[in-house]
Amino acid sequence: MSSGKKKLSKAERIRIQKEEEERRLKEEEEARLRGEQEEAERFEKERLEQEKREKLEAKDQERRGSELTELHALEESFLSAVQWKEEYRAYAKWEHYIGCDGSPDPAVPQEINTFMSLWREDQNEDIEFVIEKGNKVLNLIDKLDFLLLDTPLNELPEKNVIQYQESILDLQSLLHQKYDEATGNLLKKANTYADSDSGNMAMVIKDKNVTFCIWANLKKNPRFKNHTFCEADYGFDLPKSLAVSDVAVRILHTHYDHVSPLRRILPLHLMQELSKIRSDLVLEVTEEEKEKEEGEQKSEKESDLANEEENYTPGRKSGISFKEDSKSDADENEMMGEEPDKKSESFNTVSQVQVSTLQEETNEKEEEIIDENIVDLRQFAPLGGVYHIDALKLPPQAKQVKGWIMVELLDMGLETYPYPPESEESEEATYPQIGMTVQLLDTVIYFEEPTVARWDTAGKQWRTDGISNINYKMEEKQVSFEMDSFYTVALLQDLHLNMPYQSWDLRPTDIDELFLTVITAFAEVQIQIKGNQCMLSSIIVEKGEVLSYLTGRWTTPVGLTIALKKAGVNIFPAEYSRKYVYVNKKTPLAEIRAYQQMALTASAFAFSWSKWNLESGEDQVVFKVSEHLNPDPIKDEDWSLYMFNGQRAQRLKISETSEAFSEELAEETEFHSTLYHMIKDFASEPAIERVKKASCLFTDAVYQLLLGTRVLTYS
Repeated sequence: MSSGKKKLSKAERIRIQKEEEERRLKEEEEARLRGEQEEAERFEKERLEQEKREKLEAKDQERRGSELTELHALEESFLSAVQWKEEYRAYAKWEHYIGCDGSPDPAVPQEINTFMSLWREDQNEDIEFVIEKGNKVLNLIDKLDFLLLDTPLNELPEKNVIQYQESILDLQSLLHQKYDEATGNLLKKANTYADSDSGNMAMVIKDKNVTFCIWANLKKNPRFKNHTFCEADYGFDLPKSLAVSDVAVRILHTHYDHVSPLRRILPLHLMQELSKIRSDLVLEVTEEEKEKEEGEQKSEKESDLANEEENYTPGRKSGISFKEDSKSDADENEMMGEEPDKKSESFNTVSQVQVSTLQEETNEKEEEIIDENIVDLRQFAPLGGVYHIDALKLPPQAKQVKGWIMVELLDMGLETYPYPPESEESEEATYPQIGMTVQLLDTVIYFEEPTVARWDTAGKQWRTDGISNINYKMEEKQVSFEMDSFYTVALLQDLHLNMPYQSWDLRPTDIDELFLTVITAFAEVQIQIKGNQCMLSSIIVEKGEVLSYLTGRWTTPVGLTIALKKAGVNIFPAEYSRKYVYVNKKTPLAEIRAYQQMALTASAFAFSWSKWNLESGEDQVVFKVSEHLNPDPIKDEDWSLYMFNGQRAQRLKISETSEAFSEELAEETEFHSTLYHMIKDFASEPAIERVKKASCLFTDAVYQLLLGTRVLTYS
């Protein structure tokens, strides 16, 4: 029998317990001391960091006035651009006046009214003439649209907005009236255009702005089922009751949209609200400066600022007379008090097309759309024009009697043929559907299958009911569907398919020249800016480059915005976009000032998207910056992260590949009151020289596109 463990005595057990207790207490004491030491070290580190931060903040405050003064000198480029554009508009108006080419100035009510009156009285109802004249009308409408979108708010009185919009509506109505008159004129002599095979009339006229297809049922063949306009790839299937009737079918495909309500122009009271936002951008800084300078002697401030004025203003004379007297201001508080006026001028130079994107908090409450059949035009828009599909009563045809051509003249003009027939029984009766096949334009791109909708004249809205059995052949660019009546139809695309952006990139290629690239879920859009002009460089989708007809055409930022939207590539958020797409919301102070100072430095520095902009909160914007003076690609290690809140800029210690976001300053860096001075700390002399030599028109063009795309909030 093996012996077991030796049993411990009571004294030994007490001794062991005592040793273990002493060891535990010792370990706890050591842990406590170690924790206290670590806490003390952490506290000391935080204290030192706080002291360092306070010193840096104090240093930033000391030089704030001089930095803002230097920035204001650069920002005068925005006002110089405004002056140039104002003079250019006046020059263009004068050139039109002395040109005497017979075309009216659409902005002058007398001229546009005379033009419309003369055309109303013109009895020429030839369809070819109407199409040609219609192109001139479309040009006038485009000019009025451009005036509404491009004219700065301070130059666009509300009465002018009303006048321009009334002229647009009158021109649209007159143009469609003339198409109806020309159609009626054609149908009166339909038998002279009868096809030798079918005996019916079929005609197609294609133009850059319209496709006109008309078919007249002269034979009334009961076996007739459908017709295809081979020259245009449009077609229709008729119910039997119409196949034996005096009916004509017109498909008028206008490559523009004169049916949807005109875009809303910013009302006066909202302009006032936005003026308040504008003032807030500068008053926050002004208040800080006033508090800081409260205790200082006025004579010292006068002397300091006078020196700063000497250092920064000579040689940078603005082209705008109302800025000259700013150079004589010596008192810094006066200088800061003038800042809102300067910023006010800068903000007022923003056009309607850009400022609409900033109306996020000031808009009136819009009525919510409850009916699921009503298309929300804040989310969708017609793309590729409008298809006016009409059944028309065939008028009496001309007859030749003994060498005379006789035709019965009716007092009624062009009449629609009611289908379903108007009777008490028709309300409950079921009638065969009308089949339609329409061709999509090559000049637009549909990223998804479009929504087919009909225009409800009574409700002034697009609706999806009444249309069924939709069949998409996107490769062949065809859409077929059935309708329960004859409608005006459009294909609508979601305005926000390309939002939010996946990334963006702004890279200079030379002085006053750069590329803005926006990458979305469907496309990579590259825009080139050169001087005050910009053009589409490329749009690349999964299958390759598209819309090549738009590339290589130099235009203004507003002109490019209009062209891209019309082609279906919308990277320009509107006032309601935030309701339909995720927005990385930022304060106007941070966002607008960032765009302004990015534009000021864009001739020598590249900017790019950063994932940390999503983590930095509403008050801060974060993006990547790199000096870029040559065409070589930028390496990952050449990028630095900058954070800016509109009043203070800093370079971050983290990189794009860091595991977590941190606001910790990069080593050997300081705070600055402006993004320009933060970038300047690490810039070469050639880069700063290029920034100072940048054209005011180039700076303004970059700012317009940044404000139009809003890359900092929609990425």
